Amino acid sequence: MVISVEYHCEDRLVLKSVFPRQCERLVQWIDRPSFGFMGLKMLITEILARNARMYGPETALIEREPETGGRREITWSNFDHQANRFANALIAHGVQPGDRVAHLLMNCLEWLPAYFGILRTGACVVPLNFRFEAEVIDSCCELVVPRILLFGEEFIERVASIKSSLDQSVEVYLFLGAESDCPKFASHYEAFVGESSTSDPEIPLNITDDAALYFTSGTTGRPKAARLSHRNLEFACYVENQHHGQVHSDNFLCIPPLYHTGAKMHWFGNFIVGARAVILKGVTPRWILEAVSEERVTIVWLLVPWAHDILIAWENGDVDPGDYHLEQWRLMHIGAQPVPPSLIHAWKRLFPHHDYDTNYGLTETTGPGCVHLGLEHTHKIGAIGVPGFDWECRVVDDQGNDLPEGERGELLVKGPGVMKDYYLNPEETAAAITEGWLHTGDIARLDEDGFIWLVDRKKDLIVTGGENVSPVEVEHFLMAHSAIQDIAVIGTPDRRLGEQVTAIIQLKTGQPLDRAQVLEYAKGLPRYKRPRIIHFGPVPRNATGKIEKPRLREKYAANGNSS
Repeated sequence: MVISVEYHCEDRLVLKSVFPRQCERLVQWIDRPSFGFMGLKMLITEILARNARMYGPETALIEREPETGGRREITWSNFDHQANRFANALIAHGVQPGDRVAHLLMNCLEWLPAYFGILRTGACVVPLNFRFEAEVIDSCCELVVPRILLFGEEFIERVASIKSSLDQSVEVYLFLGAESDCPKFASHYEAFVGESSTSDPEIPLNITDDAALYFTSGTTGRPKAARLSHRNLEFACYVENQHHGQVHSDNFLCIPPLYHTGAKMHWFGNFIVGARAVILKGVTPRWILEAVSEERVTIVWLLVPWAHDILIAWENGDVDPGDYHLEQWRLMHIGAQPVPPSLIHAWKRLFPHHDYDTNYGLTETTGPGCVHLGLEHTHKIGAIGVPGFDWECRVVDDQGNDLPEGERGELLVKGPGVMKDYYLNPEETAAAITEGWLHTGDIARLDEDGFIWLVDRKKDLIVTGGENVSPVEVEHFLMAHSAIQDIAVIGTPDRRLGEQVTAIIQLKTGQPLDRAQVLEYAKGLPRYKRPRIIHFGPVPRNATGKIEKPRLREKYAANGNSS
């Protein structure tokens, strides 16, 4: 059952289609004084300007460089002024609404001001994955044709190696880093910005205008560019804040890469109420706990491997939570990949006072939130949750028919966060979006209470001897073994069965485990789901924590022997 709730702001429908259990929280959200009705029509560029007016001298962003002990911060006024300076410099160079500006930086204090500066010109910002190799960067730029390429010191060699190709569209190469390291083919960022005005350039922006092109992670094929509007970005602010209830006194620890919709859209929940955030440049259990303790962080979004690392470090005595001020840390949430229930049960034993949430989303849904567990639903750990704020979900068969509870089918989602399209790719767009419903490519099921359980990626399902096997199910089962740190399960070719269940296991340091012990432990699974091939080695993950299964299939497809 769905209840339709509508609220109009200047003839624009803001809220609709919520499940009954969300109604009370939705009404609380509308009545929140921290938003005010003006917030319901603000572009994110306007939200930044409002924060500068209301909280100008207060800290907005903090950068921590744990390897060197470095720490920098900027206020909301600084943030706003830096964005305006960059916007005015770009406009002076001729950047116009509809142009594309590529953005290739590691997480740093300048990342977000540059991002907002590009948006204020009316141009489309193109954040690029910092793990992309030169060839992929070239391919992405060939598609989006950026006039400007902003890059950091880590990318000098990659950019230089493809410059002759990039020159077909890129007019200015902007280098952000030490002036002494600036390559000859680039202009230094500070020189380019110069004495540009700190005033808003006041370029008219419409909520339906293109705002950003985000490339997919490429874990299931070549990256595609999801075209997001200003409305998509604005909506992400409300979704995140509705789910996690950020207030002005909260502090968000941002660890994942900002080029990815997940990290930035989780930060949006703090951003919309003018709350501060910490950008942590480096990931170890000690660095995370130090940042939480010293900066009085209240909310942390972790990827599964990082949460595992914290638990392992605690188990091994490498860190002691008692050494840190963690009492203000109220929420730990996880997304970007399926979360093993055993991980969360272990986490709650260590941090029993933490609220916990898991978030499901895609680049094509403007990041996380189209499905989320909810702080009040920890009894459903293992599920990805219910439709998020102002989202609708369906589980369908191959013909698009809705499936009853318990049956597995493809998860479809619909809401204001769905992308416009895949940029200049009508065929893929038509395959992905049907009458506003986005085909996620994930297999899911509904339980008797309406909660959604993720089964696996449609392309990752293993068919062995005519039976479908979910790699995620096998991974979750084996992850409960005390010696296993990480695991990936894939299908590898088999002449008789079609595919064989193959496990790549990364062991905890100093924890012995052999093939026979794994096979014995796996007897808790039905016979056809047990791994027949076992490899011990590292499990490669991308910057957002997703297992790079195409790499593993390529590596192990021809190797039928356990190691």
